[in-house]
Amino acid sequence: MTTVCVCDDSPLAREAMRRSLTAVPGVDRVVLASTGEEVLARWVIERPDLVLMDVRMPGLGGVETTRRLLARHPEAVVVMMTVAEDVDGVARAVAAGARGYLVKDATREELAAAVTQVLARPSPPGAPNGSPSLTEREMQVLTGMSRGRSNAEIGRELYLSEDTIKTHARRLFRKLGAADRAHAVAMGFRCGLVR
Repeated sequence: MTTVCVCDDSPLAREAMRRSLTAVPGVDRVVLASTGEEVLARWVIERPDLVLMDVRMPGLGGVETTRRLLARHPEAVVVMMTVAEDVDGVARAVAAGARGYLVKDATREELAAAVTQVLARPSPPGAPNGSPSLTEREMQVLTGMSRGRSNAEIGRELYLSEDTIKTHARRLFRKLGAADRAHAVAMGFRCGLVR
């Protein structure tokens, strides 16, 4: 029996996510929470297999809630939800142990694929034996990404073409095992490559 907890301060967002999740094969129960404090209190009782956590909430925000939850219960599985690609918030949450992120307007198919993939993983990906070996250029690209710069902006700063930056980014993603920019930045924080 798979239980998913949805934590979002918006009643409409919680209900929309609940409806979408009930259509996901394998999800038997959906628990709703409106605050980070509520998730921390209910996790011990409900023991959900997955927590979908809003990044930005009043009071105890999603990033801090994730950090506290995983500090107390390292076995918890958290995926962040965000309206737009909030690279900074997601990166901090993934650095704190979240498995990844979903945009709130993801289709039911995208949601189902993400939930299935996360729950199929036996344990959270840790930092690869120490820090991965990145070239100086890859480090410069990762640092630019961590500051929210686009490939074109990073290229201008380094006097390189946007295509060259994309090539370095692809190599960087491969070395870090990252799926996208936000994941790469989060892994960079987790491995201590960026601060």
